[in-house]
Amino acid sequence: MWKIDLKDTRIELQSTYNRIELKKEKLQKARPLPISALSKIKEAISIEWTYNSNSIEGNSLTLRETQMVLQEGITVKGKPLREHFEAHNHNKAIEFLYKLLDTDKKIKAADILSLHALVLRSIEDDFAGRLRYGAVRISGANFVPPSAHKVPDLFDELIAFVNANPLQLNDVELATVFHHKFVWIHPFFDGNGRTVRLAMNLFLMQKGYPPAIILKNDRKKYYDALNSANKGNYDKLLLLIAQAIERTLNIYLSALPGNDADYDSIQNLVNEERLPYGQEYISLLARRGKIDAYKEGGVWYTSEKAVKNYIQKRKRQR
Repeated sequence: MWKIDLKDTRIELQSTYNRIELKKEKLQKARPLPISALSKIKEAISIEWTYNSNSIEGNSLTLRETQMVLQEGITVKGKPLREHFEAHNHNKAIEFLYKLLDTDKKIKAADILSLHALVLRSIEDDFAGRLRYGAVRISGANFVPPSAHKVPDLFDELIAFVNANPLQLNDVELATVFHHKFVWIHPFFDGNGRTVRLAMNLFLMQKGYPPAIILKNDRKKYYDALNSANKGNYDKLLLLIAQAIERTLNIYLSALPGNDADYDSIQNLVNEERLPYGQEYISLLARRGKIDAYKEGGVWYTSEKAVKNYIQKRKRQR
């Protein structure tokens, strides 16, 4: 069994977990969502998911270019053919993932291998959908992945761990541990990052959450968080993934009739003197998950209500 202790982190992030669960329940109660609204959201999120996941791995297509490649079938001049394949492949993997949601509620090795096969299709067909059989090293990482002969057993052990959840972790914690341990095992020669972000979201979506999209702008933060997790400290990775989940929940909830969320950029809220604190402090609260906030294009958004709720909570704790 994986030896993991998240008790202190759970206390620190409890308010974030509570917000996520409340938003998830609100979304569940609103289902089924209007078909037209749901279709548009799914399409936009799939493009954003493909763009960000590929960009983290070095793909140079912009969000607009990714959209044109996927929706209009355009070949972007000056961009490598591989990058076009990466966009199409990732989108096909998302389509396959949605089909898996209708079949089973458990993570299966065969499904992850199928996702990986789609990710590397027409790029590295010899490795697509196959566990690695040789050693690998990861540039910039503070660890060396286990030897290839250990990979099949570790891979199966991780999947069994997620499905059994012997440590009784909550969904966000379990998704985060799965994400990290998958990266640590590094089961494939290539495509590990894209595949683990797909597989993690398969787990989350089976549990009723929308996909968590790790943003390109958070690439350095993401890798730093993974390196911290390699040392047994999951704080950064848990917060990053929790915030990614909450951001997508906000996108879905914003489409609901009667939605009363009033998010604005922290800078605007401060400039309009609607908040009692300065921009730097509010931004710090947002980054640490202390208030209901989300990130878009490098800018943090929150609401007057979220900050006032935080103030009231602090007063009750004194």
